[in-house]
Amino acid sequence: MKLSQFNYHLNPDQIAKYPSKYRDESRLLVLHRKTGDIEHKTFKDILELSNENDLFIFNNTKVFPARLYGNKEKTGAEIEVFLLRELNREQRLWDVLVDPARKIRIGNKLYFGENDNLVAEVIDNTTSRGRTLRFLFDGTHEEFKATLFKLGEMPIPKWIRPKAEAIDSERYQTIFAHHEGAVAAPAAGLHFSRELLKRMEIKGIDTTQITLHMGLGNFRTVDVEDLSKHKMDSEQVNISEESANIINTAKERGNKVFAVGVTVMRAIETSVTTRNQLKPYEGWTNKFIFPPYHFSIADALISNFQLPQSTMLMTAAAFGGFDNVMRAYNVALKEGYKIGTYGDAMLII
Repeated sequence: MKLSQFNYHLNPDQIAKYPSKYRDESRLLVLHRKTGDIEHKTFKDILELSNENDLFIFNNTKVFPARLYGNKEKTGAEIEVFLLRELNREQRLWDVLVDPARKIRIGNKLYFGENDNLVAEVIDNTTSRGRTLRFLFDGTHEEFKATLFKLGEMPIPKWIRPKAEAIDSERYQTIFAHHEGAVAAPAAGLHFSRELLKRMEIKGIDTTQITLHMGLGNFRTVDVEDLSKHKMDSEQVNISEESANIINTAKERGNKVFAVGVTVMRAIETSVTTRNQLKPYEGWTNKFIFPPYHFSIADALISNFQLPQSTMLMTAAAFGGFDNVMRAYNVALKEGYKIGTYGDAMLII
């Protein structure tokens, strides 16, 4: 498959700027991958499309307020710092992106907060935009993290809105977010409300959770036409023994396994045996799934409508079939479905 095959015309007005009023009342396009048939439903109707003892796998990663705004020493130039991951807890070292990158040099100090109550020093240039910062802070690690996150804002993609707003603190987070470490929200999970989860429980539908800390690599531009040459950024994964056993048991019983999001699909496909069993796993993955691909675990995939030429669109197309999925996107665009993290959802089953 080639990059250009995953292009489609997207009117910017179809990108959802805000979430739906209620999580489970987004629209849901259902694509039956064997027949190519399409149905139009509301997300909470997913209850009708699953049976007792079917299993939903959620990504319980938690987004932290990763975007900081500060000023450079001496010049006072405004600098945006995007926290990617903590490299060293004791030394308060962080891997970050800075913008504008051209203004930052090793040794520069950056100041954050109205009273410059947090200071960082640039100690390394890792990429053209990437830097390593050492935060200068006297206090415990807990006090440092509290200060850092108080100054930060939720890192919603700028193609949604230029800056985060109050609503994003709640809605750019799933209701089962638990393990902090993501800089992007697993969008498919945003549609599940507490009421919907309770109704699933009453029906006897099973759930389990894994962790994949989403990074910016999901949104990074693919710049090679030959997809086999694209390298995904590594992301941290944790699949517990308990979750692996629950998933394998559901497979053995013959129940449907729903991957809630492309991140879940990538995590579970990272750690499978030759007998299509899921193994517990703690580590990193840079797995890139694009057509053609043989899936080992999931029987269904829930995904938001992704941007053109995105790796997440490619994974959905690998699962649902390239022709089926691209045709479904054309239908969704004509029917006015909303695209992106806060947009509507597709169930491929």
